[in-house]
Amino acid sequence: MAALHRTESTLTALDEETLWEMMESHRHKIVRSICPSRLTPYLRQAKVLDQLDEEEVLHSPTFTNTVMRVGHLLDLLKTRGKNGAIAFLESLKFHNPDIYTLVTGLQPQVDFSNFSGLMETAKLTECLAGAIGSLQEELSQEKGQKEALLQRCRQLQERLGQAEARAQSLCQLEADHDRMKREVSAHFHEVLKLKDEMLGLSLHYSNALREKELAATRCRSLQEELYLMKQELQREKISSSHERESRERSLQVAGGLGPGDRELSRLKEENEKLRSLTFSLVEKDILEQNLDEALESKQELVDRIHSLRERAVAAERQRKQFWEEKEQTLLQFQRTKVDCDIYKERVTALQSQLLQLQKERDQAYSARDAAQMEIAQNLTEKDALRRKVFELTDQVCELRQQVRKPQAESLQGPKQEAGAREPCPKGKQRLVRMFAICPRDDSDYSCPSSTESQLCSDLSATSNRELVDSFRSSSPRPPSLQSLYKRVTDDFWEDPWSFSGFPETLQVDQGPSPGAKAGDADLDYEIVDRADLPECESSLQPFSGPDTSSSGVPVRRRPARKILSQVTVLAFQGDALLEQISVIGGNLTGIFIHRVTPGSAADEMALRPGTQIMMVDCEATEPLFKATLEDTTLEQAVVLLQRVNGFCCLSVKVNMEGYKKLVQDLEAKVATSGDSFYIRVNLAIEARAEGELQVRCNDILHVTDTMFQGRGCWHAHRVGPYSTTGAEDGTIPNYTRAQQLLIALIQDMAQHTTIARKQSSGGPQKLVRIVSVDRTKPSPLRSSFDGTPPQPSRLEGELLSPTEPSTACFWAESCFTLVPYTLVHPHRPSQPRPVLFVPSVAGKILSEKLCLLRGFKKCLAEYLSQEEHGACSQRGDIIQEREASGGRYCVTRRAVESLMEKNTHALLDVRLDSVCALHRMEIFPIIIHIPINERAAKKLKKVLQRLSTSEEQLLEAGRQEEGQLDRVPCLYGSLAPDSWSDLEGLLGCVRVAIADEQKKVVWTEQNPH
Repeated sequence: MAALHRTESTLTALDEETLWEMMESHRHKIVRSICPSRLTPYLRQAKVLDQLDEEEVLHSPTFTNTVMRVGHLLDLLKTRGKNGAIAFLESLKFHNPDIYTLVTGLQPQVDFSNFSGLMETAKLTECLAGAIGSLQEELSQEKGQKEALLQRCRQLQERLGQAEARAQSLCQLEADHDRMKREVSAHFHEVLKLKDEMLGLSLHYSNALREKELAATRCRSLQEELYLMKQELQREKISSSHERESRERSLQVAGGLGPGDRELSRLKEENEKLRSLTFSLVEKDILEQNLDEALESKQELVDRIHSLRERAVAAERQRKQFWEEKEQTLLQFQRTKVDCDIYKERVTALQSQLLQLQKERDQAYSARDAAQMEIAQNLTEKDALRRKVFELTDQVCELRQQVRKPQAESLQGPKQEAGAREPCPKGKQRLVRMFAICPRDDSDYSCPSSTESQLCSDLSATSNRELVDSFRSSSPRPPSLQSLYKRVTDDFWEDPWSFSGFPETLQVDQGPSPGAKAGDADLDYEIVDRADLPECESSLQPFSGPDTSSSGVPVRRRPARKILSQVTVLAFQGDALLEQISVIGGNLTGIFIHRVTPGSAADEMALRPGTQIMMVDCEATEPLFKATLEDTTLEQAVVLLQRVNGFCCLSVKVNMEGYKKLVQDLEAKVATSGDSFYIRVNLAIEARAEGELQVRCNDILHVTDTMFQGRGCWHAHRVGPYSTTGAEDGTIPNYTRAQQLLIALIQDMAQHTTIARKQSSGGPQKLVRIVSVDRTKPSPLRSSFDGTPPQPSRLEGELLSPTEPSTACFWAESCFTLVPYTLVHPHRPSQPRPVLFVPSVAGKILSEKLCLLRGFKKCLAEYLSQEEHGACSQRGDIIQEREASGGRYCVTRRAVESLMEKNTHALLDVRLDSVCALHRMEIFPIIIHIPINERAAKKLKKVLQRLSTSEEQLLEAGRQEEGQLDRVPCLYGSLAPDSWSDLEGLLGCVRVAIADEQKKVVWTEQNPH
C-alpha cells in the first residue's frame, strides 16, 4: 500500500473497492478514534450525506455509543460508493490527521483541487478548510501547553508536600525543644534542692565540729584539774614524811642514845603519842565527810572523762559520716552540672537546626511564590490564545452567514437552520476567564454549528479543569486579601524570629539583613477606587486625629530586644508624658530625656537629663502597646511617647557620655538630631517651597533629622553615586506624606495615559517606582513594636505623624501597601562585579562579543546530579537552575566567585529575580539596561537573524523585562537610546558603563523582593 500511495493524486485514481478495503482494514481504529459530529458537516457539504442521514447517525436511539454511530456512518458512506470514500478521507484530513495518515500513508496536506469536483462551493470550502486547519493547530498547541502546565502543577504539589513535611518535622522539633526545656528546668530545680540539702548538712557539720571543740576544751580543763589534784596529793605525802622524820630526830637528840636506839625510841614515843592522840567525834565526822567528798569528786571526774571520750568518739564518727555525704553530694552535683552542659549543647544545636529549617522554609515559600507568578503569566497567555480562538470562531460564523444568504434565497425551508446560524453579536463583552468561550446566557451568544458548539464545550471543560487543578489560584490576578492573610499568619506562627525591627537596618556598614527571607518576590496588584473596596478593607480609611491612635487602636508589636546594659524600670503615672519630659536623639544615638518639668511625676521619679529611654510599656492600660526605643527615630519616639497617657513603665539607663556628645553636636550645629539612615526614593518630588529638596525617582538620600522644624518633613542630603556623603540638602516629606504623594501620582498617571515630562538632558523622567510590601512584615521606616501574632481584625497605624489627620493612615494586616522610601545599605565591592544585561536577548549578543575581550568571561551553567544539587540547595549556593535528565543545570555561587577571584567580570545569563539570591550571597551584580525601541531593533537586525530571533521578539522581551526592573533591590545603569548606532558602538558604550558602575557605591535594599 505504501507503493501505491506515493502522492495524494493517486487516491482519486484508485477504484472503489481498493479505497474501502483500505478503510475496512483499519475499521477498528477508525470507530474508536473519531467523533461523528465533527465529520458530518463536511460530509453533508460534500453531498454524500443528507440531513436525515446525519440525524440518524447522531441522534438515533438504536446507537448507544460513539463506536456504533461511526460504524453506521461508514456503512452509509459505503453505499455512496467512491465519492463517499473520498469525502470521508478528506474529512479525516482536517479533523483526524493521524487516522488519515494511518489509512492512506500520506501526510495531511490540503489540496483543494482534489475535491473541487465533489463540492459546488469550492471557495467556501477552501476558506473553511484553512480556518479549521489553523484552529486545529492552535488547539494542539494549547493541549501541549496544558500538559506542560499540568506537569508543572504536579511538580509544585510535590514540592508543597515536601514543604509541609518539613513544617511537620519542624513542629516535632519544636515540641522536642519544649520538652527538653522542661526537663532542664526540672533538673535545675533538683539541683537547687540538692544545694539546699548540702547547705543544711554543712550547718549540721559545723555545729558538730563546734560541739567537738567544746568537748575537747572541757576535757583539757578536767585533765588540768586532775593533774593539780595529783600534785597536791604528792605534796601532802612529802609534807607528812618530813614531819615524821623531824619527830624522830627530836627523839634521838633528847635521849642521847645511839642512832639506832634513838630512832627506836623515837618511833616508840611517836607510837605512844599517836595512841594517846584522840579525836573528837565531830572531827572524825568532818574527816570522814571530807574523805567521802574527795572520793566522790574524784569518781565524778573519772566518769566525766569517760563520757567526754565517748562523745569525742561519736563526734569523730559523725564527722566522717558527714564528710562522706559531702563527697557524694559533690559528685552528684558534678554529674548534674555535666548533664546540664550536655542539655545546653543539645538546645544550641537544636536552635541552629531550627534556623536552618527556617531558611529552607523561606526558600521554599519564595520558590512557591515565583512558581505561582509563572503560572499566572501562563494563564494570562492562554486567555489571550482563547480570545484569538473566539475571534476566529466569530469570523467563521460571519463567513457561514454570508454563504447561507444565497442558499436562503434559492431554497425554501432552511430558514430555521439559517436562523440557528446567525453570526455572533459583535457587541459581546470582553473575554473573562472561565466564562469567556461559552457564556452562561444563551440569549447573548449561540454557537453557529455543531462543530463550533463542540469546540466551545471542549474549551469550557478545559477551563473548568484548570480551575480545579490550579494551585492556590486559577486567575492571573493577584491572590485575595484572605489568601494573603492566611499565608502571613502561617509565616508568623512558624517563624516568629523573622520579624526583626528597625535597629538592625541602620547599620550601614553591614550587608543585607540576614533575617530577610530569601527570594521574596513582588506580587502584582491593582489600584482600585476606595469606593469599590469591600467592607473588610474599610480600615484603609485615614483616622480622624491623634486621639484615634490612642483610644484602643492596636498597634503591631515586635519581639522584645535584649538590653545588655544596666537598665532600670520605673513605673509611675505618665499622664501626658511629653508634657512632663522632652526628648532628643534618634536611631543613631538613642532617645534621651532633655528636660523634665519640675514637680511632675517624672521629676518625682528622679528622671533627669541624660537618661536614655530604652523601652516604654503600657500593657497594664493598653495591652498591645509595648515598644523598644533603643534604635527608633526621633519622630517614632515622639509619637510613641505621646500615646502614653496613664500608668506606664519606662526602662531607662544613664548614658551621660552619649547625651553630652549629642548636646555638643546640637549646640555646635554639627547635627540637628540623632537620626541617620539612607533611603532610596521611589517617586519624583518637586520642590514647591524654599528649602525643599527636589528629588528624582531612584535618588539615594541620607536622612539626618526626622523632626526637622516640627512635624511632617525630614531633613536629608542627596548622596552622590561614588560616595556616601552628600552636599545638596533640604527637606523632604515624611513617610506618610510621601506615601500620599505616591498614591496621588499613580492616580494621576492612571487618569492621564501619557505624561510628557522631560529632564534637563532631554530624556523622559521616571516619575514613580512601584514597590509593594506586606504590611505583616516589619518595615524599618515605620514603627518598631514588640511583635504579637497578627489578627485579621487588627489595624496598624502609620505613626510617623499622628497629630495630622490628613497624613495618618491605617492598613489591614493582610494588605499590601506602596512604599515611597526604601531603606538601603552601602557596599563597596573590591573585586570585579558580575554583569547582567536587560533585555536578555541583547545580553546574549553582547556576551558573545565581550567574552573575547580581556576581563570578561561567561559564567556557564554546570550540570549537577541530584546529590550535588541537594547539597548546594542546602547551602543556598544555587543562583538559577533548569531541569535536565537525571539532574539539573545550575548557575552556582562557586562558579561566579571563581571568576571574581580571577579579576574577571562574570557575564551572567540569568533572570532578574536571581539578583536577590546574589545579594544574599554578598555578590552585587552590575545591571546594564539597554532601552530597546524599533529604531534600536533595526540596528541589531543582522545579529538577530544569526540568533533566529525577530525584531518583534526583541521588542516584546524588552518590554517584559523593563517592567521587572522596578523589582530589582538595587540601582542599575541605563544607556541612552541615541548613544550608539551599531553593534560596535553599543559594545563600547557597554564597556564604559560597566567601568563606571564598578566605581560606584552599591546601594542594596534591606529586604529584597
